[in-house]
Parts: sequence; structure tokens; C-alpha cells
Amino acid sequence: MRPSTPGRAWLLRLVIAFSFAQGAVSMARPAVSYRALSLGADERAIGVIAGVYALLPLFAAVPLGRRTDHGRCAPLLPIGVVLIAGGCALSGTAGSLGALAAWSGLMGLGHLCFVIGAQSIVARQSAPDEQDRNFGHFTIGASLGQLVGPIAAGSLIGGDMGRTSALALLVSAGVAAVSFTSLWRIEHARSAAPRAGAVASEKVPVLGILRTRGVPAGIFISLAVLSATDILTAYLPVVGEHRGIAPATVGVLLSLRAAATIACRLVMTPLINLLGRTALIVVTCLLAALLCAGVALPVPVWGLAVMLGLLGFCLGVGQPLSMTTVVRAAPEGARSTALALRLTGNRLGQVAAPAGAGLIAGVAGVAAPFVMLGGLLLVAAGLGLRREPTRPSPDPPVPTPLVPKNYQR
Repeated sequence: MRPSTPGRAWLLRLVIAFSFAQGAVSMARPAVSYRALSLGADERAIGVIAGVYALLPLFAAVPLGRRTDHGRCAPLLPIGVVLIAGGCALSGTAGSLGALAAWSGLMGLGHLCFVIGAQSIVARQSAPDEQDRNFGHFTIGASLGQLVGPIAAGSLIGGDMGRTSALALLVSAGVAAVSFTSLWRIEHARSAAPRAGAVASEKVPVLGILRTRGVPAGIFISLAVLSATDILTAYLPVVGEHRGIAPATVGVLLSLRAAATIACRLVMTPLINLLGRTALIVVTCLLAALLCAGVALPVPVWGLAVMLGLLGFCLGVGQPLSMTTVVRAAPEGARSTALALRLTGNRLGQVAAPAGAGLIAGVAGVAAPFVMLGGLLLVAAGLGLRREPTRPSPDPPVPTPLVPKNYQR
């Protein structure tokens, strides 16, 4: 029997809240870098501050996932918004690089709280045949925030960098606070507690979750796709500088990539119906690998725009489908923990991939990181070929009626 699910108004409210929360973070992160420059930071110090944002939440991801597996998800959302808004506002008033790093870490912790809670709500309140569509719509919120946030930050920062970066951070705190308007009645009563088949007192070991077939593949696919997005954002301006492409044009190219990702997620369900989940993951990872390597070629701007549009469309598949892959593969009572492990992999990728890209770029040139990304995405495509485990039906078997021994036909 198909499980009953609440109406989809909760999903719309969640997408709206996520758009503002992600927009605040996407606006604040470049503003933090400009704030650090105004305080006398060099490239190494900015790297450390950016690393604190990604590293600090690593220690909290699994405990938060455990708590969500055996309790309600919704309380993590307002906690996350408070931490994001507080981290943004305090970063705007920070007078030292150490304080700026600490408040950046607080912002990262808030983002982690929000995302773990939100992903767990989507997993609990979506029937199995709705998960791909709902996760796809959920990640539209992230794409909208990533599209608008940097543009908003760029429009505010200029001239007096110290003053304008502080203003941008305070505005981003206000943007985060707007998320509160969409957080009412977002978790349905029927999904607030673990399902009856899950034993609340049992905790599946982390290594047990990681050894479950399908979980490592989902984590790596997510890591590869996010690394591609991050490195593309960080290194396309460097490529543009080497090829004489104006910064404004580079900004348009990056916005084109984000818009293509949104378009992909709007048509996720028809694509799955046309190709199937496995084929869609494999095909888009393969195409993304070729397109990433193609960015390293000296193509004209119009060719780069076409490649980035196609690349953005292909990269839009990996995040929502990797969520569904992890949710379907994970043990019944450890799905939020598995999603938290996926986010942990994402954070590790955000730290390790730029570091590796920097080393490769220093040795082989600024185009080399895109070839490295192509290799990562090829591995992700290979992992996507593995057949997903099929979970038995949750409905209990119907007992066979007892027949008396002396029954005669």
C-alpha cells in the first residue's frame, strides 16, 4: 500500500525558507572574504576562514543526524536560521580575523542544522515514488539562493570595503531572518516521529551505514557534483583573467550555470520517466565530465556560455538524486544520519577539492583543475552504474489461515 503523505504546501514553504537561508549564506560568504581583506588578511588567511566554515560543522553532522533520526526534524530549522543570521551579523561587526573565522564557523553550523532538518523532513514526508521529485524541488531553493546571493553582495560591496562589506553582512542576516515566515506547520504530525518499523532505541553504527550498498555511491556522487560547482565558481574568474574575459561577463556565465541548474530540477520528473534514475545519473555525470574538461580548452566566450549552460543542467541532477539514493539505501532508523554523512562528505569535498585544485593549478596551470573535475565525475558515473538495492515492502506479510487436521474436502 502506498503510504499517505501530507499536502505539498509544506514543500513550497520549505523551498521558500531554503531560498532565503541559502541566499543569506551565498551573500555572506563573499562578503566575509571582502571583510577579511579590509582587516588586512592575505590569501592564506582568507583560505583558513573559508575552511573554518566548512570544517567546524563536520563534528556536529553525525550527532545532529542521530538526533533527527529519533525525534522531530522541524526544530533544527529555526535553530539553523538563528545561527546563520547571528553568524552573518556578528561577522559584520568583527574587528579581528580570529573573530571573523569564529563567526563564519557559526554560520556554517547554522547552515548544516537547517539542511539536515530540511532534508530529513523531505525524506519522511515523501512517498517512495515522490522522493526524486520532492528532493529536486527542494534543491531549487538552494539554486535560487546561489543565483541571487552573490549578485546582491556584489551590488552592495564597493568603495569603502570595510564599511560596505559590513553592510552586506548585516543585510544577509536580515535575509536569513525572512526564512522564519515560512517555517510554520512545516512538519506533518504523522511524520514527526520515526515510523513504527524503526526501533528508536537502536543506533546503527556509522561504519554500518557506510558499508550499506548504495550509501558510499550516493555520498561520492554528491561530493563530485558539489566540488565541480565550487571549483567552477572559484576558478572561472581566474580562467577569465587569463583569457581576457571581463569580470561582468564571468558573472553572467556563472549565473547562466545556476539558471540551467534550476531549469534541470524543474523537469526532473519527466527526465526520470524518460531515462530512469540510474541512466540519468550516469549520462549527466559523463556529460558533465566532458564539459568540465572542455572548459580547459581555449574556446570563444559564446562556446564557453553553451558549455556552462549544458554543464549547469547536468550538475543539477546529482544533488537531488544522490539524496534519494542515500535515503533508499540507508537502514530504516538511520536515514537522517545517512543524509548527515552525505553532508559530511560534501564538506570534506569543499575543503579537499579546492586545496587539490590549487596544487594542480600551481603545477599545471589554471585550466588543469577542470580536467581533475572531469576525472572525479567519471568516477561518479562509474559508481552510478551500480544497481540500487531494493528494499522489501514495509507491509507485514498476511498470515496463512490454519487448516484443521481433520478437515476433509
